[in-house]
Amino acid sequence: MIDRYTTAPMAAIWDRNAKYDRWREVELAIVEAHEEFGNIPAGVSKDVKANATYTLERCDEIEKETRHDLMAFVRNLSETTGANGKYIHMGVTSYDVIDTALGMMLRDSCQVLIDDATKLGQVIGKLAKDHVKTPQIGRTHGIHAEPITFGSKAANWYAELARNIERLKAVKQDVAVGKVSGAVGIHAITPPELETRVCEKLGLKPDPSSTQIINRDRHAAYMNALALMGAGLERIATELRNLQRTEILEVQEAFASGQTGSSAMPHKRNPWNSETVCGLSRLLRANAHAMLESVPTWHERDLTNSSLERIIFPDSSHLADFMLRKLTTILEGLVVLPQNMLSNLHKMGHLVFSEHVMIQLISKGMSREDAYKVAQRNAAKAWEGHDFRACVAADEDVKARLSEKEVEEIFSLDHHLRFADHSLKVLGLM
Repeated sequence: MIDRYTTAPMAAIWDRNAKYDRWREVELAIVEAHEEFGNIPAGVSKDVKANATYTLERCDEIEKETRHDLMAFVRNLSETTGANGKYIHMGVTSYDVIDTALGMMLRDSCQVLIDDATKLGQVIGKLAKDHVKTPQIGRTHGIHAEPITFGSKAANWYAELARNIERLKAVKQDVAVGKVSGAVGIHAITPPELETRVCEKLGLKPDPSSTQIINRDRHAAYMNALALMGAGLERIATELRNLQRTEILEVQEAFASGQTGSSAMPHKRNPWNSETVCGLSRLLRANAHAMLESVPTWHERDLTNSSLERIIFPDSSHLADFMLRKLTTILEGLVVLPQNMLSNLHKMGHLVFSEHVMIQLISKGMSREDAYKVAQRNAAKAWEGHDFRACVAADEDVKARLSEKEVEEIFSLDHHLRFADHSLKVLGLM
């Protein structure tokens, strides 16, 4: 991952030293388990733990010969451990180490994402509470529909994010597995009890039925969870972009003194932060697709998954965390413009209450089709420049069925928004 989109918590999990440290943990756990089971002399694990080290430079040097990064790593550990080095990597295959370490890395990545998504949820929740009574026009197909509140919009974001957090929690359990089942997974050298003990030491569950690798449906679930969360973040960012359009201008990203919006047009304040979130979400979806392609393998193992996983796991983990943090920053500094929201809401006059006209007429005995026509013909007059509310009040079919007080309630914004806090209450925000 390029530095621009790298986050420190993910770097602590995915940089090369962090990965090799996890490999070392797995190798040491295997040695300890062998000693506990009486397969190697007592005291070996203590010596190996004290002395087995590696350097990236030495691993690279050995790999020129082995053409195998894990075996280069094992040889580096062994040569630093003396005579007991022969017990390192005993009875296991490369992916016993790689996949078990990967289970730890994916588990820890899930926790980072859960923590940062929770922080984003807190920011969105505050936005929802602060603006639960801030009127805003709701839009469908990009066209004015009916009034909502900005708080209810934020509550909708909050609910979706909460579901994505639950998905991350579920997938964290799914990926937190290891294997020490040996070549093709048949436990020919390492019995299931030893595998269980190694996984216990590392905070993992043993995969109940591995081949030479852990099946990639687990890893695809991780990538899909990231892609789905990314799509949700993109949905929020897309809305923010649209609400920042000059002709709408209901919110603005914070704009720092001296910040450049456009190299050519000094007046520009572009929603580039939101655009960044939208752009990166496309990579999460593409990487998820690549991982789905890696679920099928030839027989008990092939190598088609290995090369792409070196890229998509760290990259997607970094990107998802970056997007969470970026959107948190955007929303923490978001400038909300309630007056512009109210002004936009009234741009169509009272046309946005047309459904209330129809429903009230139906409640007074008019057929739905006739009530629709009454509301629509008065709406047509409004499109020609007349006041919709005045047209409705003067309509003979309306006057015959509705009192002035009932007409007044039809066009009451407070009445329309009386349940705007419902979602917040259900979500526990109020």
